[in-house]
Amino acid sequence: MNSPANRTFYIETFGCQMNAHDSEKVIGTLEHEGYRRVETEEDAGLILYNTCSIRDKAEQKVFHRLNEYKRMQGEGKQFAVLGCVAQQEGEKIFERAPYVSLVSGSASYRNLPQMLDRLQAGEQRITGLDDRQTDETFDTEFTARSNPHRGYITIIEGCDKFCSYCVVPYTRGKERSRTSESILAEARRMADQGYTDIQLLGQNVNSYRDPSLRMSFAEVLAAVAALPGIRRVRFTTSHPRDFTRDIVEAIDTIPAICDHVHLPVQSGSSAVLKAMQREYTREWYLERISWIKNATRDISMTTDIIVGFPGETDDDFEQTMSLLDVAGYDAVYAFAYSPRPNTPAITMEDSIPEEVKSERLQRLLTAQRERQRVSYSRHQGQIMDVMVEGYNRQRGQITGRSSQNKTVNFTTTQPILPALGSYCQVRVTATYPNSLVAEAVSVR
Repeated sequence: MNSPANRTFYIETFGCQMNAHDSEKVIGTLEHEGYRRVETEEDAGLILYNTCSIRDKAEQKVFHRLNEYKRMQGEGKQFAVLGCVAQQEGEKIFERAPYVSLVSGSASYRNLPQMLDRLQAGEQRITGLDDRQTDETFDTEFTARSNPHRGYITIIEGCDKFCSYCVVPYTRGKERSRTSESILAEARRMADQGYTDIQLLGQNVNSYRDPSLRMSFAEVLAAVAALPGIRRVRFTTSHPRDFTRDIVEAIDTIPAICDHVHLPVQSGSSAVLKAMQREYTREWYLERISWIKNATRDISMTTDIIVGFPGETDDDFEQTMSLLDVAGYDAVYAFAYSPRPNTPAITMEDSIPEEVKSERLQRLLTAQRERQRVSYSRHQGQIMDVMVEGYNRQRGQITGRSSQNKTVNFTTTQPILPALGSYCQVRVTATYPNSLVAEAVSVR
C-alpha cells in the first residue's frame, strides 16, 4: 500500500488540451492531499494514467502501457486509470488489469479526495464512474497549472451533439456549463497570479449556456478579455452548429480576443455530414466561414477533417478537398476514419478500404501543406506581438507564439534574452508552412 510516508505519484496524460487541464486539476488535488509528484514510475507509489478514447485503439494502448508496468505490482505500487477510457471501459479494467486500484471518469474528479482516502485505507477496487449526467460541473478546488503565464479554464463539459463517429457523449456525458460568475472569478484569480493568456475550454466551447442566464459565450469572451492584466483570450473547440455571428464580432472588435478560430468541419460533403450526424450542411458551414473572412481583422482558421467515413464517395472526398481553397485554412488536423466503441457508426459497413483511406489522407495533407506555404507567406514583413515560450540556444533563436496561435522563431540583438511569458514585438523575415521566422523590434 502507498504509505503516508511514501505519498508520491507519477501521472501520464494522453489526448487533448482538456485532458491536459484535467491532469492539472488531478495534480493540484493530489498535492493538496499530501502527495508529492515524481518524474518516473519507478519513484512513484501511485501511478496514474489520464486517458483519451478519441483515437483508434486508445483502450488497447492503455492496457498495453499497464501491462508494461505489471512487473511493478510486487513493489507495493498502486495504479489508477482516469479519463475517457476509464469511463468507457469501466470495471472491465479491473478484469483485464487486476492490479489497478482506482478507475475514475472526469466527471468524478471532485470526489478524488474521498477516493484517495479509501485508497490509503487499503481498498482494492475504487470507482468514480456513472457521474456524467450530474448538473454539477466537475470543477475542482485545486489546480496545479503547468504554465505560469498561459492557463486553461474549462467552461463547459460534455456534449449533446451525438455525432455518429464520436465517443465523447458516452465518456464525458451531457453538456454542463459553469456560471459566468465562476468563470470570471477563476480568470480574475489567474490574472492576479500573473497569467496574461487564458484559454477557455470545452468539447464544444461555444455551446456554452450560462446557468445564471447572465452572459452569452461571446459576452464571456469579452468579459475575460476586459480583466486587468489579460492580454490574450483563446477558446477551443467550437462546433459549427453553435457558432454565432456575435463571436466573430467580439474577435473583430476586441484586440485581446485572439484572431484564431478552430472550427472543425469533418467533411465538405453535406451527404457525409448527414451520415456523421453533424447537424449542419456544407452551406451552413461556409456561411460561418464567410463571417470570419469578412471581418476587419485577419482571423486565422484551422479545422479537423475525417477522410474515409463509411459511404464517402470520390465526389464526397473532392468536395472536402475543395474546402481547402474556399476556407483557406492555416492548419488542418486530418485523420482516416476508424470505428470507435459504443458509437452509432460502428454498426455502419466500413466500406472504404484502408489503402483508399490512406491515399485520400495523404492527398489532403500534401495539398494543405502547399496551401499553408502560400497562406503563411502573407505575414512576410508584418510586425506582430509574440509571447515568449522558450529558447533554442543551438539556433540562437527565441521561440514564441502569435495571437493567431502560430509558432514564431525570432532573434534579438539585446544582450539579455526576454523572459518567458513576456511579449516581444517582431518583424517577420521568412515564412514556412508551419512557422514564421522574425527579428525582435522591441520588448515590453
